[in-house]
Amino acid sequence: MSTAPQQEQLGNQGSRLRFGRLDVALDSVESAIGRVRDWLFSQQHPDGYWCGELEADSLLEADYIFGHMLLGTGDPARLERALAEMMRTQGEDGSWANYPGGPGNISVSVKCYFACKLMGWSQDEPRLVRAREWILANGGVVECNTFTKIYLCFMGQYEYDAVPAVPPEIVLFPNWFYFNIYEISSWSRAILVPLSIAYAKKPFKKIAPEQGIDELFVGGRENANLHLRWDREKPVSWRNFFLLTDRLTHWAERVHIRPLRRMALKRAEKWMLARLELSDGLGAIYPAILNSMIALRWLGYSIDDPQMIRASDEFEKLGIDAPEGTADYAEPTFRMQPCVSPVWDTAQAVFALGEAGVERTDPRMLKAVDWMLSKEVRHKGDWAEKVRNTEPGGWYFEFANEWYPDVDDTAQVLLALNKVDNPRERYQYDVSKRALDWIFAMQCRNGGWASFDKDNTKMIFQYIPFADHNAMLDPPTVDITGRVLETLSTYGYTRSDKRIERAIKFIFDEQESDGSWFGRWGVNYLYGTFLVLRGLEAIGIWNHEPQIQQAAEWIRMVQNADGGWGESCLSYDEPDLRGVGASTPSQTAWAVLGLLSAGDKRSDSVAKGVRWLLEHQAESGGWDESTDAATQKQAVYTGTGFPRVFYLAYHLYRDYFPLLALTTYKRAIERGDE
Repeated sequence: MSTAPQQEQLGNQGSRLRFGRLDVALDSVESAIGRVRDWLFSQQHPDGYWCGELEADSLLEADYIFGHMLLGTGDPARLERALAEMMRTQGEDGSWANYPGGPGNISVSVKCYFACKLMGWSQDEPRLVRAREWILANGGVVECNTFTKIYLCFMGQYEYDAVPAVPPEIVLFPNWFYFNIYEISSWSRAILVPLSIAYAKKPFKKIAPEQGIDELFVGGRENANLHLRWDREKPVSWRNFFLLTDRLTHWAERVHIRPLRRMALKRAEKWMLARLELSDGLGAIYPAILNSMIALRWLGYSIDDPQMIRASDEFEKLGIDAPEGTADYAEPTFRMQPCVSPVWDTAQAVFALGEAGVERTDPRMLKAVDWMLSKEVRHKGDWAEKVRNTEPGGWYFEFANEWYPDVDDTAQVLLALNKVDNPRERYQYDVSKRALDWIFAMQCRNGGWASFDKDNTKMIFQYIPFADHNAMLDPPTVDITGRVLETLSTYGYTRSDKRIERAIKFIFDEQESDGSWFGRWGVNYLYGTFLVLRGLEAIGIWNHEPQIQQAAEWIRMVQNADGGWGESCLSYDEPDLRGVGASTPSQTAWAVLGLLSAGDKRSDSVAKGVRWLLEHQAESGGWDESTDAATQKQAVYTGTGFPRVFYLAYHLYRDYFPLLALTTYKRAIERGDE
């Protein structure tokens, strides 16, 4: 936080009344820009990239413990540190939430409780007593999601016959068949294929009775109804159809009618092994990598097989191990990340720094751009199953993930490349051209863009019993579409292009009645609205259009009394709470950027937002975005993995978005003064 002298300076010269409105002196803004600019460069890796920590809930530490206990691997000291990190986030009511300050989550809580038991804790330990009381009060184990139940089956804590079937035969469906694996989201694909192998092999590891969790079944495990419930209100429904299909699948397995099982397992294994290449593990994401390790092991691969060793290494790389503690974590800690974000963070940092006036020939910027260029995708991945006759291009999110480039990263990298004069001008031009062509090829029928796939919109998949992780589909979203419009405008595309007009129509069709837009990949309506407004401004939509002004009014309406903006992950469950939450640096920056894109440069709302950013900037130049800076830190989650299920804290959002907001404000005011 800023010191008292800084506060006094802001009060004396950092603001003034102009034409009856509160304004902010540009010298204070310029000073803040310089400090955060220096701070960001201090965080750059020697190889040229940025990669902030990507924080998620304690489910990751619980699954880390579970996975190693199942496989018989793991460093005992590291497992203890993971347990301590997991316990640090337990709520006062005994539960664990999927974001700081959120309500308890039954699946996360059951997994964390089980991890404690696996690590030798007694069920009489007071913290487990509180956890057990909360779990039982909320329905017990039977209320967990499918993935949790299947994991419990691996150690005999649930019945295989009672969980939704994930048959490996799904990989045999041809692409022309309605229910093929390329009609579900890329991340679900990477998670489910190895899980289907594990489901077919039905791992079982016997554990000591005292490590079990029978006490988490309401009324006792022997009396619990483990099976999924029929929808009695709508007996003729897709849910009941799929439940019937699920029961038939289980019956066929019991009587050994599995004529295609061997072929399916071979195909699933081949599919998985292919995608272990050119990647930091399967899908380069935590759950897929863990599932691939389990699948490989029960396919007969030994612990010291090269495939197992490589998968295990990639899994461990996601961990942040601090045996002696750190400045932010005084106690020893080991925490897992769901993946890493170097391409994303580098593209965002370079773009913000370029906007902030860093020279286009600055060696640090050139090094970052050359690093990003080295990550261009040159391999046809899963996206090519639907997008034929298109040359590979674009970028992924992580260090290596050739099978899964995404439109959002590709658009942001293109924005960053435009901020640097590269001596390899022709090469950069060719790379950018391939990426732009790829983006256009990925445009969906309704005009919008999704992340990894095209027209991944078959809503029927949400009724499949194992689809309760709320992430089976990858539909087009306005936040990605807004970023794409900004990118296309930067590269000379205009509204004369029919593809642009289709995207604009998609965005306007998706606007909420109050003027905001839903944010799929960031929390939540503040994120969606700011990206839409930037995209529409860039592509030339007049900012006096009613839709634009309504959006700006919504942003002003949800501003907090302290001048900042914030929004909780709870807005995904309760849309009436959109724009409601404690002020954060990243979300305040988004709001300011949205208002500036709507033509609002001198309102009190903008000035107060800028002042909030200035007053909360740390001496180092960055910002703090934790729930309580005075205690051990837990970041506020302003990133979204799966709405209502999984949320993220990007530790650099708090820095490069405020930098972009302050820079954009400064330039807007300077243009107005000319």
